[in-house]
Amino acid sequence: MSLHDTAEDAEPRGPRGIQSIEVGGQLLLALAHHGRPLPLKDLAREAGMVPAKAHPYLVSFQKVGLVAQDAASGHYGLGPLALQMGLIGLQQYDPLRLATPLIEELAEALGLTVALAMWGNRGPTIVRVAEAATPVHVTMRHGTVMSLRDTASGRLFAALLPPEALREAGLAELAADTPFQQALAAIRAGEPARAEGDAVPGIHALAVPVFDRLGRLVLGLTVVGPGAAIDLGPQGAVARHMQQAAQTLSQRLGWRGRP
Repeated sequence: MSLHDTAEDAEPRGPRGIQSIEVGGQLLLALAHHGRPLPLKDLAREAGMVPAKAHPYLVSFQKVGLVAQDAASGHYGLGPLALQMGLIGLQQYDPLRLATPLIEELAEALGLTVALAMWGNRGPTIVRVAEAATPVHVTMRHGTVMSLRDTASGRLFAALLPPEALREAGLAELAADTPFQQALAAIRAGEPARAEGDAVPGIHALAVPVFDRLGRLVLGLTVVGPGAAIDLGPQGAVARHMQQAAQTLSQRLGWRGRP
């Protein structure tokens, strides 16, 4: 056995794949990334190959329905099988199932309590809680209905849910509350929802939205902690971590832009 063979055997090896599928898959990734049909030369360039190499892959993808070619323009787009697979994949994605392990990671990374809220028949409701392994805990209970006015989770839903969903939640009574309306406007402009000791003195919270493929708010991702331990600034480390996590979840649910 040569030294070269020994070195190769020592390298970690993952599951063996089919290289041609991985290469051709770059064309599908390029189409999914752009979200619109592309001419052959542009599609090949985006996939990192020359048109002559890309064309046979596209012919095969057309035969199975992953790619379709427009008869008038000649541009290539995703085919009926790709669209069907996408819809089935979205149906299989349960927001809570996807988000639960993520909040555990966030709680550990931030050293703060992280929770998930959904809109229930009584308002924003806590459905999952992950506590950090720190000596300071902020207790949140499953099933707790959050105040629309005084909590970050409540303000998030108040700002982003359709008016008809909020009509019976008492939001009309807050129409004359100027600071509250200013906070909602900031959330609609893309800032995290924040609460600084409004519900519990000394306890601060920040909440960010998770959207589905239609741009609808499906989850509120909320971090809670003592005022001295949590930076509520929209450009702070906590906000960046939370927004990145929410964006990842939203993209996995099919969301591709601002609602």
